[in-house]
Amino acid sequence: MNSIDVISMGLRNMWRRKTRTILTVLGVIIGTSSIVIMLSLGIAMNENFKKEVESMGSLNIIEVSRNYGMREGGSTKEVKLDDKAIAKIGAIEGVEAVTPLEFTYWKFGAGKYVGHVSVIGIDTKVMDKFNFEIEEGRLLDESDTNAVVFGSYIPEMFYNPKSSYYYDSSSSVKLISDKLIMTMNMDYGERRSRQSSSNTEKLPEYKVKGVGILKQSAGETDYNAYMNIKYLKKIQEESNRARSRNSRGWDYGESSSDSYNNAMVKVKDINNVKEVQEKIKDMGFNAFSLTDILESMQKTSASIQAILGGIGAVSLLVAALGITNTMIMSIYERTREIGVMKVLGAELGSIRRLFLFEAGLIGFMGGILGIGFSLAVSLILNKAGLSLGNFFGYMGEGSKVSVIPLWLMLASVAFATLIGLVSGYYPARRAMKLSALEAIKTE
Repeated sequence: MNSIDVISMGLRNMWRRKTRTILTVLGVIIGTSSIVIMLSLGIAMNENFKKEVESMGSLNIIEVSRNYGMREGGSTKEVKLDDKAIAKIGAIEGVEAVTPLEFTYWKFGAGKYVGHVSVIGIDTKVMDKFNFEIEEGRLLDESDTNAVVFGSYIPEMFYNPKSSYYYDSSSSVKLISDKLIMTMNMDYGERRSRQSSSNTEKLPEYKVKGVGILKQSAGETDYNAYMNIKYLKKIQEESNRARSRNSRGWDYGESSSDSYNNAMVKVKDINNVKEVQEKIKDMGFNAFSLTDILESMQKTSASIQAILGGIGAVSLLVAALGITNTMIMSIYERTREIGVMKVLGAELGSIRRLFLFEAGLIGFMGGILGIGFSLAVSLILNKAGLSLGNFFGYMGEGSKVSVIPLWLMLASVAFATLIGLVSGYYPARRAMKLSALEAIKTE
């Protein structure tokens, strides 16, 4: 028998016993859909974890800080995060950009409004590499010195100290067009008595200009302003010297112009973040990225997926036993037919292929229909889950209860077909071993 004969006979045999075939296929549908739906819940959980972490910041960015417990060469000298170290980090394979960071806190004045703002110094040459998105104006560039880019919520931090309703008019602040003053004098612009004004610190005031406002990110960038790190360190040192003079010799300290406490690293490929992170740690620095949190979440998700997949696999195992039972029963009913085929010269391989084809076809049809049923259930779960999530407020935008990717659909159909072939192997072997004469005598 050629392949066309095998397919034709297999389809006719299954159609003759269509009720039993349908019931067997139904078992495979239930088994396939059970394992797909269970796995889809775990996959959705994993994707929701990833979206939640990504909302906190970029997964490609590593935060670097000095390790104060580390010593260089066994001596008592701490490993410095200086320009030389920054360049060494930038030379690591896979690193797209690196910038030192300087965290400071300043008082801003904009006309009659004032605000307390956290200002971060950054390397302006690479600011565009760190996923800053501009809402108004532009990002910092290499030529900027006293320019400032503000987070989206910074305008709301300004208030009128002479008004009894401090925050009512903050929307009137135009940080890009208004003339801005920046100082470490926290009493700047505040109402005060003559006695308190005589004790006010005489600290420098710097004219700066706002050049951009960032898009809202739901992260810490919304509450920070950004400046050229070299200019920021310069005016910070000047302000610290002035404060030391005003404080009767109290030393506020000066930071080294090429030494930093923190840095930020952008990795080209998210898959290389862990490797780059380990290399930075080997240099003697602390390194943290959001992939650390994601990795912990994914381990939890993998455990849950394994449990859910195991539950679904039980249903598929039952379906496999159903296929085996169907094929064995088919042998008993077709014993005489098998004997006639052998007498007429049918090869044993052809008989085996016939039974394997029928078993595999049951698995394939069950897998295809199981995927269709799974997609319908997944749609219902997502609609119901979204409604409940919106009602209780615990599901974020774009979150899903069930996700069935293409690879899972293809893998499920292939697995169901394989289950059918494996289940039909024993009955096929049994059909091959039947004695032709004994089979013909069977009524």
